[in-house]
Amino acid sequence: MSTAYFSAGCFWGVEYYFKRLKGVSKTTVGFMGGTLQNPSYKEVKTGSTGHLETIRVDYDPELVSYEALVKYFFEIHDFEQTDGQGIDIGSQYLSAIWVANPEEQTVALKIINELTKMGYKVATQVKSVMPFYTAENYHQDYLDQRQETPECHVYRKIFQ
Repeated sequence: MSTAYFSAGCFWGVEYYFKRLKGVSKTTVGFMGGTLQNPSYKEVKTGSTGHLETIRVDYDPELVSYEALVKYFFEIHDFEQTDGQGIDIGSQYLSAIWVANPEEQTVALKIINELTKMGYKVATQVKSVMPFYTAENYHQDYLDQRQETPECHVYRKIFQ
């Protein structure tokens, strides 16, 4: 089993899509990137902690590659938006790929380069993994529990 971390705005929508992807065994929503240890959702949503809403994706690399996860990440959010995601505006909603090693960084930068060559203006940042703090329980599987679909995320095919 392997783990990947992505930030793409509201973590509810990102989780909604990733948990439906073949090869993903578990998703966890939380926070990464700030200076405050164990932040609460209430603290992060102010935009003052430096954290981004982030999803942890546990996956089987025999069923889905890291590169496929990165491509899917770009297909489920507006990676060109520079100030958040959809109606969610603020630093806590920025787009980022959190890489744990040079191989992941190489893949992330390769896909960003491909998108740039396609004419996209990629706002997604590539950052080194930092401590991940799990969000409160009521945020986990939030949209499925409420039988809702994402408001700020939509799947659109980009890669062949």
